[in-house]
Formats: sequence, C-alpha cells, structure tokens
Amino acid sequence: MSNLSPLQKGLSYILKSIVIASAVIGTFLSWHAGRNSFMGGRTVFMFFTIQSNIALAVICLAGLVKMLKNKPFSDLWYIIKFVGTVSITLTGAVFCFVLAPTMQQGAWNIQNVLTHVVVPFVGILDFFVTGISSNIKKRNDLWVIVPPILYAIYAGIGYVCNWQFAEGYNYPYFFLNWGSPAGAFGFTNELPYMGSAWWILALFCALLIVGMLYLLILDGLKKVFHTKNK
Repeated sequence: MSNLSPLQKGLSYILKSIVIASAVIGTFLSWHAGRNSFMGGRTVFMFFTIQSNIALAVICLAGLVKMLKNKPFSDLWYIIKFVGTVSITLTGAVFCFVLAPTMQQGAWNIQNVLTHVVVPFVGILDFFVTGISSNIKKRNDLWVIVPPILYAIYAGIGYVCNWQFAEGYNYPYFFLNWGSPAGAFGFTNELPYMGSAWWILALFCALLIVGMLYLLILDGLKKVFHTKNK
C-alpha cells in the first residue's frame, strides 16, 4: 500500500516525469553539442552536473515504478532521494552563482537550463511533496557530502592522470584546478580566488547547511500537513 495520498501521488507523477524528461533531453543535447561547447561531447558524462542529473532521473524512475505498483517508499529510498536532491541543488547553485557569471556566452542555452535549473527546481519540489510522508532523521544529513567527496576524488585522479574533461583542460571546473595560481590552499585576486581545497571545504559546509535546512522545512511541512488531516 502506498504511503502517499492521492494528491501527493498525482503531483509526484508530474514532477518525476518532468525531472526524467529534462535530465534525458538536457544530457542528450549536451552530448550532441560537441566538445567545443561547455560540458559537451563524449566527455559530458565526466561532469558532476550530468552525473547528478542521471542519478536523480534514475531515483525518480524507481519512484515512479513504486507508485505505479502502489508500493510504499522505503526509508532507504527517501534517504537516497534526499541525498540526490541536495546533490542536484549543488549542481544548480554552483552553475547559476559561480560558473554562469564567468561564461561569456552560451551559459543559458537549452541544455544548461534543463540540467542546471529545471531538474534542480522540480527535483526539490518533488522531494518536499513525497518527503512529507518520510521519516528522514537529522543524522542522515551527513550522507549529503558522500557524492561530492567521491566526485572530488574522481576529479583529482583525473587531474593527476591528465584526463581531458574538455579540450586542453584536465579538470572539470575552475575551482577544481589544482594547478591554478591559488593552488590547493592559496588565495588570489582573480579566478579561482582561493585554492581547490578551500572550495571543496566550502561546498561541503554549504551542502550540510542546505541538507539541514531542507530537513527543517520538511519537518514544518509535516506538521502543517498532519494538522490539516486530523
């Protein structure tokens, strides 16, 4: 028996479908754009953006299957959805507030809007719609740093091994360029302004704060939702 109300299920069907379609179309357009574009060509799957989009699409697809079978979401699924939602929030926030301002043109093409704005925004909405019926504990907030930790390790290996994330670039994002003037722990008055280690630490702290904020909002929504249904 599903643990979602008919209204939750209806909204979640729509939101999950939008996430899946936007992630698939955005990823395809990014791949089709070629290596001369930002996150384009065959290397598109090396970027956290695409990886987090695909991950959330898979999570939503699994959720759709469960809803179609009228099966309840497990605590594990809710935790994975929570982690995926915070990861996609990182994707959207970093692009909109860190990367896009440094891009001269093409920042707001259709694939970037889909993967950096539509998927994060709709994914967050779906988390709150379904999360009202969850039992996520505050201690689960620590899991949100696992995906970026794994990606930081992956990107670091790529930097050392000189993988080409884009033509002439052995790093995926400017703040993961360990060979920049700021290095690992330095500071400069130009991009990237501070070393990669500081960027990673700042992003980890931001993720933990965002994750806890989402859980606090969720607690508030649960109280309102349960009060109305008494």
